[in-house]
Amino acid sequence: MNGDGRDGGERCAAAGRTGPVVARALHILGAFTADHRLMTLSELSRRTGLPVSTVHRLATDLVASGALERNAAGSYHIGLRLWEIGSLAPRGQGLRERALPFLEDLSQVTRENVQLAVREGTEVVFIERIAGTGAVPVLTRVGGRFALTATGVGLVLLAHAPVDIQEQVLAGRIERFTERTMTTAGQLRAALADVRARGYAVSDRQVTMDALSVAAPIHDGQGDVVAAVSIVVHHGSASPHTLAPLVRTSARAISRALAPFRQDPPVASGEQR
Repeated sequence: MNGDGRDGGERCAAAGRTGPVVARALHILGAFTADHRLMTLSELSRRTGLPVSTVHRLATDLVASGALERNAAGSYHIGLRLWEIGSLAPRGQGLRERALPFLEDLSQVTRENVQLAVREGTEVVFIERIAGTGAVPVLTRVGGRFALTATGVGLVLLAHAPVDIQEQVLAGRIERFTERTMTTAGQLRAALADVRARGYAVSDRQVTMDALSVAAPIHDGQGDVVAAVSIVVHHGSASPHTLAPLVRTSARAISRALAPFRQDPPVASGEQR
């Protein structure tokens, strides 16, 4: 499930019934999710809303290019070639490579979950997660998407998103995960103001009742917030005030590592200045 309440298949079906060949091919690739890693032709057709004949033709081309692979039973899954291409994304693998040493340091010091995420539109995309020994279970995964309104990294990224993105999120349906999840625009506006004022976000039992997350912004060489780093611990095991200096120190170190490699980010990832 994505942060907007729709899974990949539903979004593909909404957008993929018409359009150019490349767009429809991307809709087919977008139908694969963590819960739908392997699909038959008919399943792909149903999840994308495209005719079986169209899916068959495009899937054949995608297999030939390596973007999809087909097993002995005839079902499709994402191909290695697609991962190779995706690894070149500067906001994915490039950012991850520069941040990884500092994420590992934070993980070794705390023995807790450490996460790195970026914003894509109105959702969070996790590009790295290091699971600590005995750490609290989390719902996130590398490559997974989540709502901006509940997690620590999501609140950081939303707090520094352009105003139009903030308004779009706050005007839409805000998903509730626990009884403590903030679900009103007023609550979130106050929380986002706090994030900007103190330099970090706290998500206290917003996603699961046993987890506390503290996150801080990562800046590029121009000063724009391009990512967020967080630590997720068992609720009650540590206070946000204890965790915040650790997370902010890691965020500053990653920001310094990014500065010499500054690239102009897409408009969607710009910080509200």
